[in-house]
Amino acid sequence: MANEANPCPCDIGHRLEYGGMGQEVQVEHIRAYVTRSPVDAGKAVIVVQDIFGWQMPNTRYMADMIAGNGYTAIVPDFFVGQEPWDPANDWSTFPEWVKKRNARKIDREVDAVLRYLKQQCHAQKIGIVGFCWGGIAVHHVMMTYPEVKAGVSVYGIIRESEDVYNLRNPTLFIFAENDAVIPLEQVSVLTQKLKEHCKVNHQVKTFTGQTHGFVHRKREDCSPADKPYIEEARRNLIEWLHKYV
Repeated sequence: MANEANPCPCDIGHRLEYGGMGQEVQVEHIRAYVTRSPVDAGKAVIVVQDIFGWQMPNTRYMADMIAGNGYTAIVPDFFVGQEPWDPANDWSTFPEWVKKRNARKIDREVDAVLRYLKQQCHAQKIGIVGFCWGGIAVHHVMMTYPEVKAGVSVYGIIRESEDVYNLRNPTLFIFAENDAVIPLEQVSVLTQKLKEHCKVNHQVKTFTGQTHGFVHRKREDCSPADKPYIEEARRNLIEWLHKYV
């Protein structure tokens, strides 16, 4: 689910067999997965899950990758204990399921995570990265929290709203050219509206030939043609964080 206006199920893709380098902790009313950077530079990144939840190995893999680049990375349970989407579920129930998990109604959880990062991890600069459902959450946070210095929204889009272009800090949007969930027309509208209304640095980047989930739900070795795009998107993500956080 990456299109708030027309929520539609997405394939889980390649579920990684990955245990993770971090640990699970309690952050006020929610659980979270935290990986500390080998070098503590006072920087942290919130990593927001897709519909498959905060325990999805692929998301933890991305958090560990981010941590390896100099950040404390945290993957909070933004579903607050509610079950993530199971690919075996009846897809006809998906619209009702996602209504109970609104990616733009997460302020209580974001507040708790920010307090934890500042108080327990001594973070002085904080960024945010999110995938699919989490990409919508990132967009919301970047309009709402000026203290979050940079955002990367990966295949998540808010469409049916005119209040979504006033970003507070630099934001990178990553999309796939052949995304069955997010048509290129929607990406074009977002690009134009940001150009007209957004006052901060931003970039909208679409990756040729890629499909929804390619950054974190395709294995790097899935196909020689895809590998360069996966690697480039991940590199762009890290570069954006390095530049602005």
